[in-house]
Amino acid sequence: MSYISIDQSQLQSSPDEDHEVREHLLTVDIQQPGEDVCATRFRIRDLTKVSDAGAPILKGINMDIPKGVILGIVGPSGSGKSTVLRALNRLWEPPSGTVFYDDRDILDLDVLSLRRKVGMLFQIPVLFEGTVADNIRYGPQLKGKKLTDNEVHNLLSLADLDSSFFNKTGGEISVGQAQRVALARTLANEPEVLLLDEPTSSLDPISTENIEEVIMKLKKKRGMTIVMVSHSIKQIQRIADIVCLLVDGTIVEVLKPDKLSEAKHPTALRFLQLSA
Repeated sequence: MSYISIDQSQLQSSPDEDHEVREHLLTVDIQQPGEDVCATRFRIRDLTKVSDAGAPILKGINMDIPKGVILGIVGPSGSGKSTVLRALNRLWEPPSGTVFYDDRDILDLDVLSLRRKVGMLFQIPVLFEGTVADNIRYGPQLKGKKLTDNEVHNLLSLADLDSSFFNKTGGEISVGQAQRVALARTLANEPEVLLLDEPTSSLDPISTENIEEVIMKLKKKRGMTIVMVSHSIKQIQRIADIVCLLVDGTIVEVLKPDKLSEAKHPTALRFLQLSA
């Protein structure tokens, strides 16, 4: 069975039952007909972070993320969504023994190798100097590999861009097109996981739809694991397999997209109602 799980102790706070509830994981079945059992891509155990002023940002996050799913992370601003995302490829260094990639502590992995396997797309695309082709070739060149023109064209196509973009510069394309170039540049590293931090928040509806179609195509055709932070509940409902709700640094709900209205945590439910 494919599943997302969270530590039940994050949903119940009785100190007398703490040990008992930590032994039980709430699971949500997301298996599709004909699917094989999915192995766990990420294991997160007791992930905690405090601010420089001592305020808690993450309060012991526990979660398993299977391979080949699209996980949406939603919640109010300041709930810790981006912090969790950045821990997965060490843009924020999590404590030892808290984040595991394919059963290995990510702190034991070479950080550059990890970031090639776990690519990230940010809210605002930033392209390097040179052409679109130069941008796409950048990552592989760091490993001593030069992509052929055909390989660049294939990556453009994967990001829903035609061959006319090959020699264009960043100043000649729109923000939405630049975001797809940034996606193609990330995919050039052949990642196994794609982290998305509000990737369409600054895009128009058509560009947003294009990015969403690419994301779903990557999952369907490549079996890619995708973890996406978004303030758009409707977007998450369109593309996610499962939704994780964070409130004040704690996972309070894990639901299928079509079951979000069944959220029981009062803050999560109010957030979802106001965002609908």
